[in-house]
Amino acid sequence: MFHGVELKEKLVAQLDENYIVALGMRYQSPSIASALDELLDQNVKKIIVLPLFPQYASATTGSVIEQVMDDIKGRLIIPEIEFISQYPDDKLMIKTFAKLGKKYLEKLEYDKIVFSYHGLPERQIRKSSIDDYCQLNEKCCSTYHSKNQFCYRAQCFLTSRKLAEALQISEDKYTVFFQSRLGKDPWIQPYAEDEIKRMASEGINKILIFSPAFTADCLETTLEVGEEFKELFIEEGGEEWQLVESLNSDDLWVESLKHMVVGHS
Repeated sequence: MFHGVELKEKLVAQLDENYIVALGMRYQSPSIASALDELLDQNVKKIIVLPLFPQYASATTGSVIEQVMDDIKGRLIIPEIEFISQYPDDKLMIKTFAKLGKKYLEKLEYDKIVFSYHGLPERQIRKSSIDDYCQLNEKCCSTYHSKNQFCYRAQCFLTSRKLAEALQISEDKYTVFFQSRLGKDPWIQPYAEDEIKRMASEGINKILIFSPAFTADCLETTLEVGEEFKELFIEEGGEEWQLVESLNSDDLWVESLKHMVVGHS
């Protein structure tokens, strides 16, 4: 909430008087409904919905879109609505993450760079597959095209490749895994816990980790990735585990949002 409010205030300062910015939370307050009320009370001509999830998933961005449509139905006046559904390789977003990471890379040489993403059940990925293209392996997620343009896993790997390029690190220098799995159903792999143990067993002692599925720090970055994963890594024999903070309200991230909003106006 702290980062969200500050991000909103900074974005308002960057946009001209033709724009009104409202903050809505999918499950908390201020709600999406209250954000829509705020905009409609100002008699806006168009609403641009920008979910703060770079990679599309039905459980995140899809849920936001569904909630917006549910909250606005039945209104007497409904302006034009446009959704920015995904931006996994947005240049300024990638540049911001890279900038935040470089300050750590300048101080210490890390054995491995890790990109950790929130996990999803495999069934959700397969359901969104076009022409049964999805194979949930490195081959089908190693490129990004029309057949997997809405595949969350493929988008996570795309973000990782772009970040690796921005950080000027080779493919063998970084790894990708998925966190926060629940229940007994298979979730997308590699699993975070398994990869952490594997890296420690292979003598990888110093890790710099990003969490690019989150644009603002929360319990799943600071606690799960920053503390719980660190404890596991140290227990398994690792030495250094450093979490790179999320985009939060970084000025370059605000510029990225501005470009996206203006580009869809």
